[in-house]
Amino acid sequence: MKLLLVEDHKDIAGVIFDYFEIKNYVLDYASNGLQGYELAKTEHYDAIILDVMLPKMDGLTVCKSLREAGIDTPILMLTARDTKDDILSGFEHLADDYLIKPFDLEILDSRLQALVRRRKGSVANKMLIFGHLSLDMSTRILQREGSRYSLNPSQYTILKCLIQKAPDVVSKDEICDALWGDEEPDSKVLRSHIYQLRSLIDRPFEHAYLRTVSKVGYRLVAEGDE
Repeated sequence: MKLLLVEDHKDIAGVIFDYFEIKNYVLDYASNGLQGYELAKTEHYDAIILDVMLPKMDGLTVCKSLREAGIDTPILMLTARDTKDDILSGFEHLADDYLIKPFDLEILDSRLQALVRRRKGSVANKMLIFGHLSLDMSTRILQREGSRYSLNPSQYTILKCLIQKAPDVVSKDEICDALWGDEEPDSKVLRSHIYQLRSLIDRPFEHAYLRTVSKVGYRLVAEGDE
């Protein structure tokens, strides 16, 4: 598991580091909120341990800003404040869990593992994956090898059909039915959508996933399955 710890008290950070490194976790560390925000935006983490009271940017602002930036990594907030309003404020800023200082390290570990399991289940339910293509069905965001693309409704519908049946061929009739039902337009419209989708997901890369099957339809081809 890879964690980001954002905590300005170095003695607390040291104790957390020692505990998790023994368990072979990988940890990155930020001593202020701004540094933590930048790391969370640019690196991949399984979970984030985020203190509330931080210099440069407080933990609540970090949490809310990450969510607004589309970062859905599980966030567990640490705080010395134990009133109901303080705890509710953390959840209102879209934190996933809350732990009050002082805390037991085993409980912290257990909470983090639960958050990671929950997220993996959620991601599995809303993601379609084929090779290096990952399609988020809730946001219509496609990811390929670190690049992110926002698909329009037609592009999303076509790619969803292709991934769900990959590597099998999806006929033109199936795609048209998914796009327009009984109101099928001129065939040039479908070709235009395919061209735009191919330009988006394949043109910048060496391997082309989207292939035309002459007189039949289209399919996705994995690397090595030429």
